[in-house]
Amino acid sequence: MSAPNASRAFRYLATLSALSFFALGATWLLAPAAMLANWGVGFDSDALGVLGRRAAPLYAAIGVMLLLVRTAPPSPGRRAVIAGFVTACLLLAVLGVAEWVAGHVNAGIFAAVAIEIGFPLAFLLVTRAEAASRQNDKAR
Repeated sequence: MSAPNASRAFRYLATLSALSFFALGATWLLAPAAMLANWGVGFDSDALGVLGRRAAPLYAAIGVMLLLVRTAPPSPGRRAVIAGFVTACLLLAVLGVAEWVAGHVNAGIFAAVAIEIGFPLAFLLVTRAEAASRQNDKAR
């Protein structure tokens, strides 16, 4: 019996997520006003630029973690990375909805919220499918 490997679906999902987070980090670093404009937030102070640029490395770091874990077999370390990613995304989604309810952003935030919910759901589905596949392999 061979050691479990990362499924193709997990590798593709982790790679897509990593590339998305690299793009997000680059956009926050180079064009924070564009990100805010999508949400109807005016770029009217240096503080917003500073916060956006300081957030950029965090997005890039998440991208690096996902890129490095994409080929890792199921393990506690991989689960920890996924749990951190899911937590970050879902908290961002909740904050996006809360900011919309408070009137701080426009409906443009819902594109981000959809992605922030979609990626965690995809990771949860892929990891569950991997676990089911391993159980089926053991049963044979």
